[in-house]
Amino acid sequence: MHHNERVNFGSKIGTILVAAGSAVGLGNIWRFPYEAGNHGGAAFILIYLACVFILGLPIVIAEFVIGRRAKASTGEAFNILSGGKPWKWVGYLGVLTGFMILGYYSVVAGWTLEYIYQALSGTFFGKSSSEFIQMFQEFSTHPLRPLLWLFLFVLATHFVIVKGVQKGIERSSKMMMPVLFILVVVLAVCSIMLPNSEKGISFLLKLDFSKVNSEVFLGAMGQAFFSMSIGMGCLSTYASYFSRTTRLSHTAISVGLIDTFVAVLAGLIIFPAAFSVGVNPDAGPSLIFITLPNVFQQAFSDLPILAYTCSVLFYGLLALAALTSTISLHEVSTAFLHDKFSLPRKQAACFITGGSFLIGVVSSLALGDWSDYTIAGMNFFDALDYFTAKIMLPLCGILVALFVGWYLKPEDVKDEVTNYGTLRERFFPVFFLIIRYIAPVGIFLIFMNELGLL
Repeated sequence: MHHNERVNFGSKIGTILVAAGSAVGLGNIWRFPYEAGNHGGAAFILIYLACVFILGLPIVIAEFVIGRRAKASTGEAFNILSGGKPWKWVGYLGVLTGFMILGYYSVVAGWTLEYIYQALSGTFFGKSSSEFIQMFQEFSTHPLRPLLWLFLFVLATHFVIVKGVQKGIERSSKMMMPVLFILVVVLAVCSIMLPNSEKGISFLLKLDFSKVNSEVFLGAMGQAFFSMSIGMGCLSTYASYFSRTTRLSHTAISVGLIDTFVAVLAGLIIFPAAFSVGVNPDAGPSLIFITLPNVFQQAFSDLPILAYTCSVLFYGLLALAALTSTISLHEVSTAFLHDKFSLPRKQAACFITGGSFLIGVVSSLALGDWSDYTIAGMNFFDALDYFTAKIMLPLCGILVALFVGWYLKPEDVKDEVTNYGTLRERFFPVFFLIIRYIAPVGIFLIFMNELGLL
């Protein structure tokens, strides 16, 4: 076993908030509510919770085991635990996946800063639906404006990373995550108090099993795995900073609960407000950057100050959710360069910041001036999204399960889960059964479904 000196997170709550921050992101705000509302409401939520706690959490614990056992970043952890055997490429794949996601994710994250600026300057007032569409299209395809916000967002992420594990990542999570929770609750309460909001609540929470089919199960599994950052290298990298007293199972459960809490409350922000003004919410960037600015203006037309406040708070919420994710993605690659090549942390961070910014620049321009340049019929932005989400993440998830379930010694895995026998984790046989057999099959089904082969 590898015994290198490594800094640990300074507190239990810091450990949980950092891990939860890697899971909570933009996908919680728009994708989960849309999936739930269109696939049986509460029925989808129940299936999603089952996927989180039966399949998702065992994979999260497996990633925790890898990171803490090796006391190294994802890229080096597989190398250390496998003794340099081909399994090391799983770690390198995780680092590459996280780095590629960081590049194009930062573009969308930068858009949230533009919309904070627009909300603060009051430019949303008096605009029609078509004007919101035009505003988003003109901005997202502009050759320079998105790059400015991309640069500022990447710079903010870099600032946190170079501060280090405790003073940067942990301290920022302790500040940002509570603020994020408060914003979610405040906005949900404001939305629920709107006239006719009960229609939106019913749309999200009505138990309708008539919409449930095999596709819904696969969609719920996919949402659970991707929402919790499985396969990106974030969880195992963060676990390398866990102390020996950190309870892996309790931390994983806390991450799952926080992730679901934010996702469900995001639905209680979006749907009551949308239905209150007769807008049928859509998925993707159009929901966040086109539909919702219009919804806030209409919903609070009699109280302009409330429309102004909700718009600013909502895009502030999005920016915080995006920043907690970009920090974790950045740390995966920074920690790898630091471990693998013994680079000073600041120098490693500079390399990753520069590289991710270049990917972001190409991704942003691919939505505008460079849209004619394609890969497999997709522009660069869409191609990165497709290959990471539909191929690389499921592949990493399967390989993590197989590595922990079949390659590592069961007694070594048990040592980590039980903190070397100091905890009575009676669920361990069930956990190991899931990791060995059920999780690989489940992720494989998602993989096939995402590729359109099921």
